[in-house]
Amino acid sequence: MDVLLLSPPRHYWPFVSADDNFVVPQALVYLAAHAREAGIDVGIVDCMPVKMGWRSLADYIRKHKPKIVALGENHALYAHEAFKLFRMVKEISPDIVTVAGGAHFTHMWETALEDSCLDYVVMGEGELTFTELCKRILGNSKTSDPDVDDVLGLGHCQGDKPVKHGSQPLIHDLDTLPIPAYDLLPMELYGTSKYLFSPGGATVQHSRGCTLSCSFCAWWTMMAKRTDQDDGSVKMTPRWRTFSVERHLEEVELLVNRYNKRCMMYVDASWNINPKWNLQFSEEVVRRKLDIKWFAFMRADAMLRDHKTGTLAKMVEAGMAHICIGVERAEDTDLRDFNKHRYSQEASREVFRILKEHHPSVFRQGTFIVGVRDESVDSMWQQAKLARELDLDYPAFHPVTPVPGTAVYDDAVRDNVIELKDFKNFDWMTPVMSSRYLSRDEIAMQIYEMNKSLITPQWLFRGLTDKSPYRRAMYVWWAKIAAAQAFDLVKRRINPLKSREYMNLVKPAWYNT
Repeated sequence: MDVLLLSPPRHYWPFVSADDNFVVPQALVYLAAHAREAGIDVGIVDCMPVKMGWRSLADYIRKHKPKIVALGENHALYAHEAFKLFRMVKEISPDIVTVAGGAHFTHMWETALEDSCLDYVVMGEGELTFTELCKRILGNSKTSDPDVDDVLGLGHCQGDKPVKHGSQPLIHDLDTLPIPAYDLLPMELYGTSKYLFSPGGATVQHSRGCTLSCSFCAWWTMMAKRTDQDDGSVKMTPRWRTFSVERHLEEVELLVNRYNKRCMMYVDASWNINPKWNLQFSEEVVRRKLDIKWFAFMRADAMLRDHKTGTLAKMVEAGMAHICIGVERAEDTDLRDFNKHRYSQEASREVFRILKEHHPSVFRQGTFIVGVRDESVDSMWQQAKLARELDLDYPAFHPVTPVPGTAVYDDAVRDNVIELKDFKNFDWMTPVMSSRYLSRDEIAMQIYEMNKSLITPQWLFRGLTDKSPYRRAMYVWWAKIAAAQAFDLVKRRINPLKSREYMNLVKPAWYNT
């Protein structure tokens, strides 16, 4: 093959087991489909579901001799494994061209290119830039030095200096993209969990981007409109685009009929922006008698709008089984500080009340950000109080994490308050900063105590006896998480010298095989 798209062996969240590989690498299947449509010989290896460790991966690369090896990495915490891959590739053959993309490398492109093991960085929405880069490399006899000076959205080194040649415009009509190359993956190995996003879970998306610009989020920046400024900086403006309902359902029906995937895990930053799209999608799913369940990240204000028009009820009828709303903070002033101007505590209260009263089958999840700069014990417990009042099935408390590409990161670097600077700790579980009043460890311990206060026998009994099979399964999963957290805390207290950082990532047993 000419081009190999890779997701290397990696540590995994303790919230899932090493066998619960439900995350289809969306970036890779889209990039592969677009490159293949242009006539490029491309393959994909996702090491996690096939349990391919580093030694086996090296053997695979030696055997197949790709000319280009590429990956897309949105999460900063996996950057060290990305560089481990690129160094290994260059040791196998210095002639193999290495390419990185995704949110992390988009925002850290200059720093990333300081490492000679990385040749190119694709920034922002990747299909157009990546395919053009591959064509230039493969069509050039001197693969180490193709002419790429006019390829927009691309970063590389000229001598020792990192350079880029403008920003790639966003793809206006997403329907022009081919159906993702699911056929290049072992689809039978995804969505095998008995509890999490089951049965037969698969990641999918119907939109890209967001209409908001939250200061802690790098998702919207990845798909933002990029305008190059005279000083070399890039102005980013939120943009949200969607596939048509017809095109999207073509993909869903493929996942259902060919691969027997019955639970769609939407990775859209905001699923429910367009009320017309929401209604048309729901009506079509019902009309086509698609037997699916689905999870999505939802906007509270948009859900209130859709409830008033009856569209929310249609969404539930169409299989909406699980929603997650970014509640984030109990205080509206904190929401405004995070640039979540359209959110309010009251909107969250009303949405979850409506779901509980009118759509009790829907699993209700909310996320909260804790450990902010002025956080105290009292303010942390305000978040737990709100979670209890909202009567959530799953309240997720995450320490604020300053990932590159966010205003939170810029502020933290400016103020020099990041204590754990290695990105592999940026897992949204391990506090990497103290607040003015609490240490990192104190923040972690308070998160544990908050979770413990909400996980009661009554809560567990409610979930395990629920009429909805999906809700029952999710409660089993969440109860297992709670037990794992409790066990980890006991180990820390018995022997703190051998304990790891709070709920850090786990290395698979086959990692180095």
